[in-house]
Amino acid sequence: MYKSMPIGVFVFLFLSYFVVSVHAADANPKDDGYRGIWFTLGTKRTINEYGDKYSGGLGTYTANHVPMAVYAKEVEKTFFVYGGAKKGKQILQAMISYYDHKNNRVPRPTVVHDWQTAEPALSERNVNDPHDNPSLCIDDKGHIWVFVSGRGSYRLGLVYRSAEPYGIERFELIRAWEETYPQPWWVKGKGLLLLFTKYTSGRELYWAFSRNSMTSSFSRNGTSRWYNDNRFAGFGGHYQSSAQVGGSVVTAFNFHPDGKSDERTNLYYLRTDDCGRTWRNFRGEAVKTPLDRSDNPALVRDYLSEKRFVYIHDLNLDRQGRPLILYTTSAYHEAGPQGDPRWWTVAYWNGTEWNYTEVTRANHNYSTGSIHVEDDLWRIIGPTETGPQPHGCGGEVAVWTSRDEGKTWHKDRDATHGSEFNHTYVRRPLHAHPDFYAFWADGDTRKPCKSHLYFCDKTGENVRRLPYDMKEDFANPEPVR
Repeated sequence: MYKSMPIGVFVFLFLSYFVVSVHAADANPKDDGYRGIWFTLGTKRTINEYGDKYSGGLGTYTANHVPMAVYAKEVEKTFFVYGGAKKGKQILQAMISYYDHKNNRVPRPTVVHDWQTAEPALSERNVNDPHDNPSLCIDDKGHIWVFVSGRGSYRLGLVYRSAEPYGIERFELIRAWEETYPQPWWVKGKGLLLLFTKYTSGRELYWAFSRNSMTSSFSRNGTSRWYNDNRFAGFGGHYQSSAQVGGSVVTAFNFHPDGKSDERTNLYYLRTDDCGRTWRNFRGEAVKTPLDRSDNPALVRDYLSEKRFVYIHDLNLDRQGRPLILYTTSAYHEAGPQGDPRWWTVAYWNGTEWNYTEVTRANHNYSTGSIHVEDDLWRIIGPTETGPQPHGCGGEVAVWTSRDEGKTWHKDRDATHGSEFNHTYVRRPLHAHPDFYAFWADGDTRKPCKSHLYFCDKTGENVRRLPYDMKEDFANPEPVR
């Protein structure tokens, strides 16, 4: 795969050894508050009277960056990453912090990567695009890995590792490479399986695996052990969202006819139980990869023939290991009534056939939520309700539950109401603790504003906002309701 890597990568690999060696003892800088990045796509072709294709507080964007939060029971903390706004401006920083469940507090967040102060070989300055948001995983020894998304070969993806187990004070650069939409999953006793995207021919899907013998030494194994990119889907382009349940990693993805991401459609599903060596469809059949045509054994539903677009939020497995996928269907890629009717939809494989349930109407293609499985109860937490910017991305967050395998859904409660801005991109932590069950940001979808970060408990009854400004090293999250 060396030939597919841009020359800038090799220049950077040479320079980075010295950068890491010199700065390894330095602690990462802290910020004095939790400030999410505000962003608008800002292209004329997607702006209409109802607003941009997506905009607002996008600190927890996208659904293709997973996981963004992980609960570590060993230290009773939920670690989380987000796209931060440097000094409250539209300048992106890759941030990490944790919620201390025992003491109900958060520390000042740590800056893992700052494009303004990074080495020139890493990227251009003043990045404001939350497509570069981070994701994370925690290895068997407690080291925290932060994957900062790149943008094709234009901005390289970055891999950082905490110097100390369960520590966020200092991070060491491990690798820079072409990697977008990172989805790292640490499989206990085996190693790290990374699902990601490369712009090799449109947006194509890849996986890479590294055994748990990997250390933090950039020069010894930050290169050779990671150049094992394996393409598993490439027929026009794709967006995927993946999840881990035990030793299994599952992914749901769509495809882009003729490479047109605005026309994303169809629904596909794959699963691996051996860290990428074998991929199986929903029937358990081994599938030959890379998939190279739209009509393939991973296909769940042909939405192309129905002229419906597909926006995937999240997926999970039930107690029998059968997949359920949460997504929105739409008739159009822009905001506004042209895309109606939009539906929050759950697809569930019951072992014999796929069942589809339209949970509730959606206001926007990018109003994103998550789905939890709790024995015989399934729970959706997401911005399903009309917000203060009704045609913008997001809305008010609600909690929905089903006790009949997704056939019927009941709204338990509104987690937010009377908000100033829309809430969006509600994310599900890996191994979620009942007190930190969903994580998201808010923002005005029509104009730049401050963006706060939130989390809620399992029921949605207790919502807390992270402190926008901090005067001390630790602070208690502010109860919203």
